[in-house]
Amino acid sequence: MRISYLNVNDIYYIVYSMPKTKEDKKQYDRLHYLKNKEKIKEKNRLHYLNNKDNNKDKIKEYNKEYRQTEQGKKTWRISKWKQYGILCFDWNLLYDIFLSTTTCEFCEVELTVDRYNTSTTKCLDHDHSITDKFNIRGVLCNSCNIKDVLKITTQSFI
Repeated sequence: MRISYLNVNDIYYIVYSMPKTKEDKKQYDRLHYLKNKEKIKEKNRLHYLNNKDNNKDKIKEYNKEYRQTEQGKKTWRISKWKQYGILCFDWNLLYDIFLSTTTCEFCEVELTVDRYNTSTTKCLDHDHSITDKFNIRGVLCNSCNIKDVLKITTQSFI
């Protein structure tokens, strides 16, 4: 923000010009916020109180629609993997590998993507004892994942 003085009939006026650069805009916004902090907070609070029910419905509807998109499904699945404790360096690559895998890596049964778990539902198997590095063992059917066959086979070789 640039400040200049304008002299009109020996009366000086402070003239503020809009900021030209990003840094000036940031400084201008910060000063404006500090000067009007209480007004801004009150305005935001009143807006929230007046629109909270309407916003909840809008957000719920948006999320419902978003979860049906490919990006929404991808985001949901990756967030679930993170909740389960799966560690990975490239989530996009892992998701692509998961989608492209068509057979169980242990029993060779054809995998399905079902709403509810069946014996052939596609699962991402991981080692629960590894918590600090890549811990994925493979893409399995739900039956093999429950039996934990990769853990059994890796222990038999040790």
